[in-house]
Amino acid sequence: MRKLKVNDSVVVLAGKDKGKTGVINQVLENDRVVVDGVNMVKKHQKPNPAANQPGGIISKAMPLHASNIALVNTVTGKADRVGFKTLEDGRKVRYFKSNGEVLGA
Repeated sequence: MRKLKVNDSVVVLAGKDKGKTGVINQVLENDRVVVDGVNMVKKHQKPNPAANQPGGIISKAMPLHASNIALVNTVTGKADRVGFKTLEDGRKVRYFKSNGEVLGA
């Protein structure tokens, strides 16, 4: 089980986009994640008729390291650390370390 999952709301802790919030779009290997609207770069793209892609300069979200982002606690609205615990029924769940609230319950 991973601490960060797709569709989690996160805040950037370090880098050029520090303080921005977004939603995780993709989780990659090597502890990297792609967050919508964060770490945007300009990419010069050739047209590809087979994939129906136009050419030009496009904006694209690049991956960030997982250590540079933190989940946003829904109750407090601030960045929070995440841990794991096992419930009485045997399920392994993620929880916020500040207030003990379970994620996705």
